[in-house]
Amino acid sequence: MASPTVKTRFLVISDTHGQQFPDDKKPLEPIDVVIHCGDLTQESKLHEFEASIRLLEELKAPLKLVIAGNHDFTLDTPMFRKKIAEVKPPLDPELVEREYGAFGQSEHLLHDAASAGIVFLSQGIHHFDLANGAHLTVYASPYTPSTNDWGFQYDPQVGHDWDISPQVDIVITHGPPRGILDMTASKERIGCPGLFQAVASARPLMHCFGHVHDSWGSRLVKWRDPMPESPSHFSAIQNEKSVTIESLAQLRDWKFDIPEVVQEGEDRKGRYNEARTCVTKHCKGDDLPLTMGSQTLFVNAAIQGSEEDPFHYPWLVELELPSA
Repeated sequence: MASPTVKTRFLVISDTHGQQFPDDKKPLEPIDVVIHCGDLTQESKLHEFEASIRLLEELKAPLKLVIAGNHDFTLDTPMFRKKIAEVKPPLDPELVEREYGAFGQSEHLLHDAASAGIVFLSQGIHHFDLANGAHLTVYASPYTPSTNDWGFQYDPQVGHDWDISPQVDIVITHGPPRGILDMTASKERIGCPGLFQAVASARPLMHCFGHVHDSWGSRLVKWRDPMPESPSHFSAIQNEKSVTIESLAQLRDWKFDIPEVVQEGEDRKGRYNEARTCVTKHCKGDDLPLTMGSQTLFVNAAIQGSEEDPFHYPWLVELELPSA
């Protein structure tokens, strides 16, 4: 009798900003699904999209799901047009097209890479029958709250419609929900409250994102039951039953701790360096099996770091999906 679930391996990355993996950090293991949570580029130039496509092509997976981020503004044609129109004096159209492409050209580049398994996702719900026999349902959205002239943004005072159904297995957004891996270097939370409410209501297996480079990490959250009427990160989570899998703070702070803690931290980094990923497994029989409907794994997969940590580990996540 066929199993009702299938163990599925995800490689989750975000905020690569046109860069390639260093040779000693490129993930090598075969994966079922790659997820890129946006900011493929730094300046939305054609050569950066081409570099991001090369990065994705080199990863060993039959399916590579990609969304845009705020830096990828040429994928947001109304914003691309607006930015060009507002430049004074007007830009040379030939120069613009040479650097940024014609309207829609960057999106065509991504669609033309379909033979490498690359699928560029628009906002909404998408379904996939995977090569490993699993069925995957994702909700994707590139939108982040801001009043600046970047791509795929909305006024935080107005909010955004997050139409995430309980049937969704994985939520892929560029920005984080409020209160979860969303703190900037200046200690400001910039995640979206409406996104948190939508995810708390849907309770997917995983919500992955990037955008906030300084909050790279992962947290396995246990939801409250019943859910509060207007859930927030203060009211909707059982913190005593939730677990931080890894964070930049945990990777840095042990350096000045007691010798046993320092050694444990060194051992963890050694495992990550050997695997070229930060691995977290949540299937039956694992140390932290994930219970669908009562837990969600949150992953901030921002690759680009700071001067101190210029390159964050990609995430390798194992979850159980329903059979196709």
